[in-house]
Amino acid sequence: MPFISVTMLEGRTQEQKLALIRALTDATVQAAGAKRENVHVAINDVSLDEWGTGGKSMREIKAES
Repeated sequence: MPFISVTMLEGRTQEQKLALIRALTDATVQAAGAKRENVHVAINDVSLDEWGTGGKSMREIKAES
């Protein structure tokens, strides 16, 4: 049974997350031949303070732009 884990910055709406879950499920059914009911998707939202790039948090990076 496929398990898909998505980690992304917080800020997406519930509708966007549901669309992602559906799209990933559809793609897995089509590409891997998995049964729809066996595809599991977990979305992990990470805050801007908990994600860093180049030694800076994403909050710092966004503040600079």
